[in-house]
Amino acid sequence: MASRERITRAFLWLAVLVGGPLLGAKLFDLLVLAGAWSAHPPASLAMMPYGKAWPVDTGMFFIPFSAGMLVAGFGALIGGWRTPWRYRWLLCLPSLGILLLLILTVVAFWPMNAALYYHGIASTKDTITDAQSIAMAQRWVTLDWVRVAGATAAFVAPLRALTLPWPQDAAPKDPPLVRVALALAFLGVAAFVVWFVSNL
Repeated sequence: MASRERITRAFLWLAVLVGGPLLGAKLFDLLVLAGAWSAHPPASLAMMPYGKAWPVDTGMFFIPFSAGMLVAGFGALIGGWRTPWRYRWLLCLPSLGILLLLILTVVAFWPMNAALYYHGIASTKDTITDAQSIAMAQRWVTLDWVRVAGATAAFVAPLRALTLPWPQDAAPKDPPLVRVALALAFLGVAAFVVWFVSNL
């Protein structure tokens, strides 16, 4: 077995082992935790898993597992970059999927989490009305199904890649312009990860 194949398959296994619990926890978070706190806003917002009543918030689980999935996804993508597109697209899903879900979390969920939590505890930082909290909780749940769908794809794709034979043919070498674009893209991902970690 060639070294690139071994490296790629190792990262694919990591993606599967991390992605399974991540998907299961995401479903639990949506159906049980969010199902409770979004049931009858604003009163039910008191059940949001934040603050002193909850010594460990859900981010303590999701952040390390998402980081592991990001590393596994990009590791598999880099290791298997020279594979033909009929195989490589399965390597793109976990890396790009988790990255897009993290961006969605930062852009959409972090502001909604803060707004709903502050409204639920009647904080001085509260900026929304009861009617807005109802609409926002519904929007949160709808968007969270997008995260579940993305987590499902990020789990199934590496699992499918592991069940396929390793391609014997290699894709043509990328032209210099594409290699520069890819390097810039990876730098952008690294910059986002650094920013994300620094804002936790």
